Amino acid sequence: MSEPTRARAALATLAALTALTTTACDSGTHEPDEAPPTPRTGPKTSHPPTPEPPPPSAADGTDPDACADGDCEIAVTEPMTLHFPAPGGSGRATLSVTEVGPNKIEYQVKSGNNSSRGAATGPGQGCLTYLREHGSGNSCGTLDHTRPSPRPDTVVIQATTSTDGTTLLHIVSP
Repeated sequence: MSEPTRARAALATLAALTALTTTACDSGTHEPDEAPPTPRTGPKTSHPPTPEPPPPSAADGTDPDACADGDCEIAVTEPMTLHFPAPGGSGRATLSVTEVGPNKIEYQVKSGNNSSRGAATGPGQGCLTYLREHGSGNSCGTLDHTRPSPRPDTVVIQATTSTDGTTLLHIVSP
C-alpha cells in the first residue's frame, strides 16, 4: 500500500472512531438541564410523621381569674398577669407570663421581696418554680403535663410548653 493510501485509510479510521465515540457519549435524549432518570429500586412505603398529641385540656380553661385562690390549671396562649395568695399568708403574689409560643414560655413571679424567673424553649420543656415565704427556686427542663404535687409552705408553679403555642400552667398551693 502506498504512503498516500495508508494516510487516507488512517484518516478514515480516525474519523469513524471519532464519530462513534461522539455518538456513544451523547444519547441526545435529554436536555442539558434535565435531571438524570431515577433508578428503580422497588416499591417505596412512606409513613406519615406521628403528630404530637395535643396538650390535655386545662381544668379551668383559659380563665386567669381561676388562679385567684392559688389553685388552678389553665391554658395560656398569650402574655398575661395572674394574682394569687403568697406563701405564708404574706399578701398576694404575681405571676407575669411575658412570652408564650410554640415550644416556648417565659415568666416572672414576684412575692414580697422575692422574685423568680422561668424560661423554657423546646418540645416538652417547661419550668417548675417553688415559691416560699423567704425565697424561691426554679428548675427548668423536660416536663410532662401532669399536675405537680402540693408541698408544705410552698406555692408550686409549673408551666409546660407545647408545639401549638399553648402553655399548660398549674399553680398549686399547700
